[in-house]
Amino acid sequence: MTLIGRTRARGVESLSLDSTANRNALSAALVGELAGALTDCAKDSDVRAVVLTHTGNTFCAGADLRDPPPPDALVGLLRQIVELRRPVVARVTGHVRAGGLGLLAACDIAAASTDSTFAFTEVRIGVAPAVISLPVLPRTDPRAIARYYLTGERLDAAEAARIGLLTAAGDDVDAVLEPVLDGLRRAAPQGLAETKALLTARVLEAFDRDAADLTALSARLFASPQAREGMTAFLERRDPLWVL
Repeated sequence: MTLIGRTRARGVESLSLDSTANRNALSAALVGELAGALTDCAKDSDVRAVVLTHTGNTFCAGADLRDPPPPDALVGLLRQIVELRRPVVARVTGHVRAGGLGLLAACDIAAASTDSTFAFTEVRIGVAPAVISLPVLPRTDPRAIARYYLTGERLDAAEAARIGLLTAAGDDVDAVLEPVLDGLRRAAPQGLAETKALLTARVLEAFDRDAADLTALSARLFASPQAREGMTAFLERRDPLWVL
């Protein structure tokens, strides 16, 4: 069973997260398949840009707690999006949680419908948004992201755009993206590749500097007693023991 849908229109390859049974959570299988699809796009000179989208009402629910990818695999996927020599555009018409926000931040441009919602929920299960910080922190407002990292509060599309998680939001996300994709199709491939390299240099500096430490932190936290309680409580749909 394929977990990534693929279509192409006028040089734009659309990759759709298609694992609705677990709300497009980042399982080891989904991460591996998406990485393979991106590798194919990198090798195909006919691909001018990539759109990362989804089926169902959730773009990505974060890590699959029953089958999580190794932290280094998630780091590799996020870096692959950032390094791809084609623009990657996120198209969201639903909910994004935890690790899914790492995918969103790794993309060069991100647009969402106004009814989409976002939350960094890691703190509520006893872990931290460690690995996804690599693309998130360089691209977001520091004061705002401190609030949402620490509280796990849900934010709407307008707030996500204000703090830098999104490029734009609108009632019709395809209308929002129409001029974006038209612009990408008009741009020269060399111009796109080199301009993207300029834009992503600071993000890649974070990967080079911090990836190993954040991967180790993620592994340590997920193996901790508090994380086991938090994940068990989440799966059992109850409050963890520390909730006052």
